[in-house]
Amino acid sequence: MLKLWQRSLCFFVGLVSVFGVPPALAEVVNQVSTASNESPITTIRCVRDLQRPAMTVKEWLSQGESGNNQPVEIVQVTGVKANPTDKGVEVILETPQGTQLQVTNRSTGNNFIADVSGGQLRLPSGEAFTFGSEKPVEGITEITVTNIDANTVRVTVVGEKALPTVELFDDNAGLVFGVTTTATATQSLQRLQTPQAEEKPANQTPQQQPSTQQDEPIELVVTGEQDVYRVPNASIATRTDTPLRDIPQSIQVVPQQVLKDQQVNTVNEALRNVTGVSPTQQSDRNYFSFTARGFESGAIIRNGLPSGASDSSIEFSNVERIEFLSGPASVLFGQGGPGGTLNVITKQPLRDPFYAIEATVGSYDYYRGAVDLSGPLNDSKTVSYRLNASYLDKQGFTDFFYDRVFLIAPVIRWEISPKTNFTLEADYTNAKNLPLYGLPAVGTVLPNPNGEIPRNRNINEPDAYQETKTARVGYRLEHQFSDNWLLRNAFQVAFVRDDAQGASASELEPDNRILDRGYGISKNDVNYYNLTTDIIGKFSTGSIKHQLLFGVDLSRSDTIDSSGVSGSAPSLDLFNPVYGQPLDPLDQEFSSTSVTDALGVYVQDQVTLTDNLKLLLGGRFDITTSTSRDELANTESSQADDAFTPRVGIVYQPIKPISLYASYSRSFTPNSGTDFESNLFQPERGTQYEVGIKADISDKLSATLAFYDLTKSNILTKDTRPDIPPGEFSIQIGEQRSRGIELNLAGEILPGWNIFAGYAYTDARITEDNTLPVGNQLYNTPENAFNLWTSYEIQKGSMQGLGFGVGFFFVGDRQGDLENTFKVPSYVTTDAAIFYKRGQLRTQINFKNLFNVDYFEATRDNLRVFPGQPFTVQGTISWEF
Repeated sequence: MLKLWQRSLCFFVGLVSVFGVPPALAEVVNQVSTASNESPITTIRCVRDLQRPAMTVKEWLSQGESGNNQPVEIVQVTGVKANPTDKGVEVILETPQGTQLQVTNRSTGNNFIADVSGGQLRLPSGEAFTFGSEKPVEGITEITVTNIDANTVRVTVVGEKALPTVELFDDNAGLVFGVTTTATATQSLQRLQTPQAEEKPANQTPQQQPSTQQDEPIELVVTGEQDVYRVPNASIATRTDTPLRDIPQSIQVVPQQVLKDQQVNTVNEALRNVTGVSPTQQSDRNYFSFTARGFESGAIIRNGLPSGASDSSIEFSNVERIEFLSGPASVLFGQGGPGGTLNVITKQPLRDPFYAIEATVGSYDYYRGAVDLSGPLNDSKTVSYRLNASYLDKQGFTDFFYDRVFLIAPVIRWEISPKTNFTLEADYTNAKNLPLYGLPAVGTVLPNPNGEIPRNRNINEPDAYQETKTARVGYRLEHQFSDNWLLRNAFQVAFVRDDAQGASASELEPDNRILDRGYGISKNDVNYYNLTTDIIGKFSTGSIKHQLLFGVDLSRSDTIDSSGVSGSAPSLDLFNPVYGQPLDPLDQEFSSTSVTDALGVYVQDQVTLTDNLKLLLGGRFDITTSTSRDELANTESSQADDAFTPRVGIVYQPIKPISLYASYSRSFTPNSGTDFESNLFQPERGTQYEVGIKADISDKLSATLAFYDLTKSNILTKDTRPDIPPGEFSIQIGEQRSRGIELNLAGEILPGWNIFAGYAYTDARITEDNTLPVGNQLYNTPENAFNLWTSYEIQKGSMQGLGFGVGFFFVGDRQGDLENTFKVPSYVTTDAAIFYKRGQLRTQINFKNLFNVDYFEATRDNLRVFPGQPFTVQGTISWEF
């Protein structure tokens, strides 16, 4: 194992060298060492050099307002100028010397939007203003500069017919946005400065006069959020918007552009891009589940809030991106599996008008339409909305399969003041399909004397169905007390109704031809409630900076009705099936209700000891209580659990583009029931140690190399003691361990050439068990897996806007069950895409499984092996206006 780690480290260093890190690093080192007012980041100060910490509560709370302990300085934008140029117009944000700004830009339709973090528009009069210029030059409809909160300035440039080209640079005047149009700037610029009817933030510092000379340029960090494969920040790991390079844990973000280029519409398709993750269901079906780092994981959250089973189906028309945190995450989100946590980020309202329609048709009667509407609801643009709606109707390569999904998702955002905003969002999903339960291993991945089972065979009945209706509504409220203290409160409730009926495999007869089946009819009504409150504060103790998070979670899962009836279905001849035969009497009835309440209290501190040395400390205490009632037997049972989950991490940056990190984290999942002595089972625990390297190869290309050791303990196994009735009780001595390496690369290599790639080595085995052999590999977990998606778009000339994409997805051999009785063979599939963008129009053709490889993408046991999708074609046309 050590040799393998060494070889992987050498490979990573070689990869970094290929992409040209040494010149970039040399440049950074030179810039750091020659900066006039900044010490090299490799210098770590001694304890005697640290400033005296705050000694009283008053000093602690006032650090952001004055004195040497101020951790965040709000840059005053003291003036705005718009000057015509020979190419168009330039917008200058005048700032004092020696300041630092962070700029995040994105494009939506014809709108270029840049948010300048750490700044505030303040003119010499001392009041807050909005700068606006209507039709300053030909080709530009409007330019606005305004405060959107107490420490963010937004610059918006609206093109008349197409997205304008905007370059960002700095000079002695301040921050400059150079806007290029197709016509020469001949029109005069009008400066419209309209005072806002908003209160002056109480913590603003007195107005500073701009300096006439600037000896030192502004330090800029520019991040694009549109047409990019690299996302530098994520919230899933800390509940704060933190750069990935400062987080001591592996995080992968699949951004909007990757989802669009690959035409992703199921979670399984999206998770192909996440290393160490394997689906456990067939991709054709909208329902999904997965294993991560060898362990089955059901930890799914939406916009940072636990969403329970209400996300069993997801339509991607309102999904902005997905974030995946590998390893335990109970310190922030409570109970969940140790393998990883999936965070679904949905699309949010835009302040400027945006309208888009999209239509897709494809193989196997695939039809999908979607609309995306957004914009302001009032003249001041303080109230904005977003509305996503879509409908999907598709068949599949499996006999009589279908999938129909309808989604509507409205969101309204109200910027009550520069310090306070309120977001109300809702969505309704109706997903109906025919459940797919896979095929037996004998006849698919194992030989069968009767021949090979056709891969399109369906063991279910043609009238089977599963219909899930999910209605969700919630709000998010954020209030900024000062530049350094923020209150965030969110509530969400989801009402889920699930109805299903159908047949599933129970046993394969000895002739390996006849499949015995069970049949069931069920319904489930479940309501999920979640209330989360966070307080985030920035302060200093001497020269050490802190970002403190304190939060409380309250949640309830209320199963109002879980009932149905089951029995036997007629056996099915896998090689000559006859469907629709009369059912045997369904005689096993069930009906139950349950309530689970959970309370979680958590604290986290992101500590900056020096500019290049950071700590992450966190802990959470959870209490869960559950009560279940059997309505038929008129019996009730209850259980209470509690757990403490810590996390500790450290990040060291020897030079600015490189982060070395190490972390320790834990997770917990409650176990229901009691042992032979009537003792309640303790929660399952996950414990992970992880070390790694994160490298910004350039400002648009990043890589992460992670090594981890993850153990799952307190697993229930059969109690085989001789004095115990066989098979009736469990004992909590099981243990499983996963060790592995993950390498990820994402971003832009050259202008127009993007890459999103990853490799995972996973060694996941049973380490303790009563009935299963120690050393057996965990099921559905390949030792080696590799994913690569790369695209190129022509940047200039008559073919500008034409692009191509190609992807390779390799999954190695993996065990089909915990008994290791059979293996599922490895496979490689190839995807490709051709797209063309011209103005507001985008057309695209996607080819999936280009070479029509026969493969099996998932397995659960010897009766459920899931075939992969054959060659398919999808064509998409979209229009933004």
